[in-house]
Amino acid sequence: MRLNGRFNMPHRDPQNYSFITYVWVFAMAMLGGVAHNVKKLKDGTLARFSFSELLGDLIISGFLGVVTFFLCEYAGLDRLLTAALIGMSSHQGTRGIYYIEELIARKLKLDTKEDKK
Repeated sequence: MRLNGRFNMPHRDPQNYSFITYVWVFAMAMLGGVAHNVKKLKDGTLARFSFSELLGDLIISGFLGVVTFFLCEYAGLDRLLTAALIGMSSHQGTRGIYYIEELIARKLKLDTKEDKK
């Protein structure tokens, strides 16, 4: 299929994934967010349960889960490996965003903060 003189790849269009695919991506990501929140409670980073802290972890984890899913789809990884990576990256929280930034920077050969030290 051609679109504006370029070949369109419909299987890589985010609108072509089923609703159930997005449900399991968000479910894995949310479980990672809950696990991250529980870890913070256990290691004393949080003194007590906070709904706003949990909500923040869930939002960050949901974002990371979707980004990880798209990166795995782009790389053509197996669905089971994709699910595991979604869970692990969403558990990482903001550290997961940092790791994804580093991965992209290395892949695109961009200067990073680490290179400038």
